Order: sequence, then structure tokens, then C-alpha cells
Amino acid sequence: MTRKRIILAAVAVVLVLVGAGVAFALAGRDSDDPPAAAPSTPVTPSSAPASASPAPSPGADIDGPLDLLLIGVDTRVSVPDWEPHADTIMLLHLEPGLESGYLYSLPRDLRVQMPAFPAAGFAGGRFKITEAMSRGSRVSGSKKPNAKQGYDLLSRTISRYTGIKSFDAGAVLTFDGLSKLTDALGGVTLRIDTKVQSQHRRPDGSLRTLKRGGGGYTGPQATYLPGVRTLKGWQAIDYARQRYGLKNGDYDRQRHQRQLVTALLTKAMNDGLATDTTKLEAVIQALGETMQYTGARSPAEFAYALRNLKPGGITMVTLPGDSVGNGSGYLGEQLLPLGRDFIKAVAADRPGPYLAAHPQLKHR
Repeated sequence: MTRKRIILAAVAVVLVLVGAGVAFALAGRDSDDPPAAAPSTPVTPSSAPASASPAPSPGADIDGPLDLLLIGVDTRVSVPDWEPHADTIMLLHLEPGLESGYLYSLPRDLRVQMPAFPAAGFAGGRFKITEAMSRGSRVSGSKKPNAKQGYDLLSRTISRYTGIKSFDAGAVLTFDGLSKLTDALGGVTLRIDTKVQSQHRRPDGSLRTLKRGGGGYTGPQATYLPGVRTLKGWQAIDYARQRYGLKNGDYDRQRHQRQLVTALLTKAMNDGLATDTTKLEAVIQALGETMQYTGARSPAEFAYALRNLKPGGITMVTLPGDSVGNGSGYLGEQLLPLGRDFIKAVAADRPGPYLAAHPQLKHR
């Protein structure tokens, strides 16, 4: 399979998997940096003898349940020796039959126990989950970080925290990729639920000026008012990455990110993008190298397996949490029992019954 066809299949998977990597860039830093390397899985075509009967389509044997790990990496590769950070963490659980699933987020500042990771000389310990990517990316004797190592430690940390033994696939799309994808789709329509003011962009999309000495920005702010709005690429990123000034901070931002992911999937499905090769080719050209994929099966196989998954089949879930401190300051976030128990239900493949008993966790 050529690289172009691999990317084509990966784009289809990203769109069908509720936007998968689309959400990854939402909390990344606003800059013109190109994306750092992300873990990827090469796909090698298999050869099979000719048969009188048509062979089953690749991926026809995938029936779920599936757990997908969706990581947004803060990449600032123009900064020397910058270590990648996982600023957006989404998980998608798909039920048997692959026609319904549950999309939920983990706070970037969630305090978790990280396992020892000898490859990076890391002894383990309790830290914010966003740090797993950076701590795992360190290479002994070198200042150049290894993003794949960072992803490995992060996925192990999340598996340990959630009780989900393994993840079937994942994708990474930088904020620049999200902007390009949104524009390639002709913009995205969102129902904005609360007033959001940008910390980073002016109304015309240009960057606001960093205050001398740091500590914030100055100048006019882009503002997103409640109502149904159609956003351009830069606006979609800007809106969904804001947390300051929102009543619930990062928890509101997580909700906005999940809403954007679903809106992009809906737009793509309505435009027939998942099945129209010509339209997909245009998206491929727009995305360039901003998307990476990793998984036990090829993107084409997942794309076929998930052909019947529609936006309406995805339930978005909010996991309530609270801050953690030690008397001297802020240490991070923790999930409250209601949220932790939902994750346990996912690990046991019983999220549906749990949400039936706790419908307040569901949102649109």
C-alpha cells in the first residue's frame, strides 16, 4: 500500500472514529511550528491466493468492543529540545457491533501514578498526566526528545489508571491539522453554549501581543457568543482551546472539544467524505503531514469495521472532577467517584447500564 493510500485510509478512520485526532490539537500552543514526529504504524499489504468466492473485506472480523486512545500533543519544535506534552486526552469506547460508543476526556492536569519507564530513565511517581509524554520522551545521553517513547509511557499510564488493558488504535493530529481539516470541510457549524473570549487571537485571527515579561496578552479579543455559529479553521481551534474565563475552566473546554469533534464528524459524513475518494484526496492535500496513526490493525480495516458508526451513535460523557492541593498550592485535578466509577464501567464493558443509572453524565 502506498503512503498516499495509507494516509487516505487514515483520514477515513479519523473521520469515522468521531474525528479521533481532530480533537488532539485543541489545547496545543498557538504557533506556526510544524508537528513533531508522532508514533505511527506502517501498513503492509497482505497477499492472498485467488479464490472463486470473494474474500471478506479487510476488517470484517472486527466486531468490538474497541477502546481508542486519542492524544493531542503540544508540539513546539521551533523551541530547542522542547519535550512534547499531552494537552488533550480523549478516549472512545465502542460497543460490540460498532454502531454505538462513548466519548470522554481525562483532564490534562489529572494526578496519576506513572509506572517506571527504564527507556527514559524514569523511576515512576505521581505527577500530572500531561507530563507522561514529556517524561517518557527523554533519551539518555541526548537532548533530542523521542515522541514515540513519550506516547508509550503515556498509554501505559492511562491503561494503569483506567484499568483498560490495551488500546486498539489511536491517532494524533496537531492544531494546524485541525485548522486545515476544518477549512477543507468548508468550516464547521457549532451551537456555542456560553460566551467565550480568546486569550490568544484578535477578532481578525492575528495573534494577540504577549505582555512584556509574560503573564498574559494584550489587545482586542476574538469573542464567540452563544448561538449557532459557523467557524473557520482558526476560529474552531481558538474557541475549543479556551479555558480561562469559563465557569468550570478545563472541564468546560473538554466539553467544547467533544462538541467540535462531533460537529466535524457530522459535517464530514453529511458531505460524504468517508466514502468519496475525490473529496478525501482534497483533505489529504490539506492535511499534509499533520496527522499520524497508530494501531494493531490497518486504518483501512478499521474504516471498514466502523462503516455503520454515525454521529448519533456517539454519547458524549462528562466526568466530574475537582482540584487537588497540599496546603501550599495547586497540585492538579482528580476525578470524583461518579467519574471514576464510569471508567471502571468502561473497563468492564458496561458503560451503557452505568449511564442509564447516572444520566447526568451525558451531554450533547
